[in-house]
Amino acid sequence: MNKSSIFSAVASAALLATAVTGMAEAQNWQAAPTYGNVSLTTGFTPDPYRVNVLSGGPINASTSIGGSCRGYIANAPDFDLYFTAGSSLPLIISVSSNADTTLVVRAPNGLWYCDDDSGNGLNPSVRFNAPMSGLYDIWVGTYGNASNQQAQINISELYSQ
Repeated sequence: MNKSSIFSAVASAALLATAVTGMAEAQNWQAAPTYGNVSLTTGFTPDPYRVNVLSGGPINASTSIGGSCRGYIANAPDFDLYFTAGSSLPLIISVSSNADTTLVVRAPNGLWYCDDDSGNGLNPSVRFNAPMSGLYDIWVGTYGNASNQQAQINISELYSQ
């Protein structure tokens, strides 16, 4: 597969999100996730799968990851999703919160996907139109400062929050 084909595959994998190819210097994607993990297979129920978390952390995602990444996040992932793909359905990871939150996802291919406001209101959402099987590390950030805010991660094949 040539570089052009790889770029096209990556570009089509995420709608409304930006892939960042650089290495995140501060994020330890191999660390134990703060709020646990789940293994889901395409067609999972209930949809959406929801996880309550606190957003935020001491690390500025725009400097530690770069690209369009925004917000303040923790070092360790907030949540790990082990996903088994197998249908034509998308995989949508979004956040709902009364605060202005951001989203950082490290996909199974090692690329970083970031979003600020592509969900409802000020909520972030990352959509993979052709999701890969594997580990998705998820961080929920707080936009503008390092404060912790109540938030909910929503994992769906049907819609964004």
